[in-house]
Amino acid sequence: MAVRTLIRKNAYYDSVVLMSVSGRIAEQEGVSDAMVAMATDMNKELLDGIGLLTPAISGCGANDLLIVVRALDETICEQAVAQAEAALSQRAGNLQGNAAPPPATLNAAVRALPPANLVVISVPGAYAAREAWQALRQGLHVMMFSDNVSIEEEKSLKAYAHEAGLLMMGPDCGTAIVNQVGLCFANAVKPGVVGVVGASGTGIQEVTVLLDRYGGGVSQVLGVGGRDLSEAVGGRMMLDCLRALSWDEATKVIVLISKPPAAAVADRILKAARQSGKPMVVCFIGSEPVVKVEDNLYFTGSLEAASRQAAALARGETEAVIPRDDSQAVREWAAGRRKMLSPGQKFIRGLFCGGTLCDEAVAVVGRAVGPVYGNTIKDPQRRLQDATVSQRHSFIDLGDDAFTVGKPHPMIEPGLRLPRLLQEARDPDVAVILLDVLLGYGSHPDPVGVTLPAIEEALRLSREAGRHLEIICYLCGTGQDPQNYRDQETRLNAAGVTLASSNAAAARMAAAMVG
Repeated sequence: MAVRTLIRKNAYYDSVVLMSVSGRIAEQEGVSDAMVAMATDMNKELLDGIGLLTPAISGCGANDLLIVVRALDETICEQAVAQAEAALSQRAGNLQGNAAPPPATLNAAVRALPPANLVVISVPGAYAAREAWQALRQGLHVMMFSDNVSIEEEKSLKAYAHEAGLLMMGPDCGTAIVNQVGLCFANAVKPGVVGVVGASGTGIQEVTVLLDRYGGGVSQVLGVGGRDLSEAVGGRMMLDCLRALSWDEATKVIVLISKPPAAAVADRILKAARQSGKPMVVCFIGSEPVVKVEDNLYFTGSLEAASRQAAALARGETEAVIPRDDSQAVREWAAGRRKMLSPGQKFIRGLFCGGTLCDEAVAVVGRAVGPVYGNTIKDPQRRLQDATVSQRHSFIDLGDDAFTVGKPHPMIEPGLRLPRLLQEARDPDVAVILLDVLLGYGSHPDPVGVTLPAIEEALRLSREAGRHLEIICYLCGTGQDPQNYRDQETRLNAAGVTLASSNAAAARMAAAMVG
């Protein structure tokens, strides 16, 4: 094996850009390891762990760029490094055009664009809080994509933002749509009267996409970060976002999305929700999908049900038609497919890019067929001891830190899921594999194109073993997304994949097949 290392001093790039380039280089034939990243302590540790840390890299600072490739021979290494340089140069050229170089600091950016009042922060976690403090003290709202920020810093930042009348979205805030502009991971959806606030990135994406599909549209979409409704943070920013949407004249209906919060935090949030006076759909993911009404609040545990109810309220209707987990149509479809299975095929394996979509599917399938195992399930009895090995019904969140440390998120690089897809396809006990494919800004430009070869190989392996393998996929996107929804859908259909109308629908279909 050959190794090639390139160091660029004081050449900062956004982490999302670096993860995307790193993922594309790692895909090249003959490349066994590739890292395109800033020389942070964490990235140095990762390189040390795979035997690629050198004295030169050890002496680098966090603002230095690293391109490290290990491949079969020197030629492949050189080609991979050149491709990484070209991709980064192209990115820089696209940003600059004929204009001056982009600002290198927050203060320079503020001077260059005086009307701007919102800052998106995507830097290593060790520096994210510092940048957020600079922004907030200049009277700017903040959306922090970065994670690895301490809970104490998050509490302090949000307390300051609250007193200053500013939004502090995040840390680990992946999705927002402000004044119809999608930020980070977001979909191209129609404008409308529904405001959305959530502690979940892919949960927000699912609701906005389904609202678009059901004839609704959004006014403002705000993320608060996954820890906001924890006891430690207390829902500080969720309360402020609810207040902002309550005051917004363009917002007539509000959707609140979160995993079930601590009881004291839930009481605080629901009290504010009732005081808003506007119809509000409260989706605590994992509870029953049916809608329960209390005053102006409509409770449900399904993203699909929340979207349908919000769309109905936006039309001036009070009741929405919510699909049942055991609908006759699903039962009839499943009965026909079940006849194709071998006697030993009885388990579902879910491989998800979206963490909240994984959680929702676990709840739907768990209600129908019993215990589901996974790598992010809180119950220690159902949490996989080894996330790389499934047992019985297992649902894996491939965006969890255990899979993404030093690697791009699977929404950026869906190829990370493919080895696991083939692993599950070889298991003779598996009847169904559940997949999500997320379109929109920030996601891979052709996720289906990357995934199809592995899907076709998985189906071939099952046929050669004399088994039928059902692959059910939910395509989360709209016709306006840059990846061309219809093209992605057509290619999945042509490959023999069963497509579902929502993430919850995909889980219902899988459960019915093995139930």
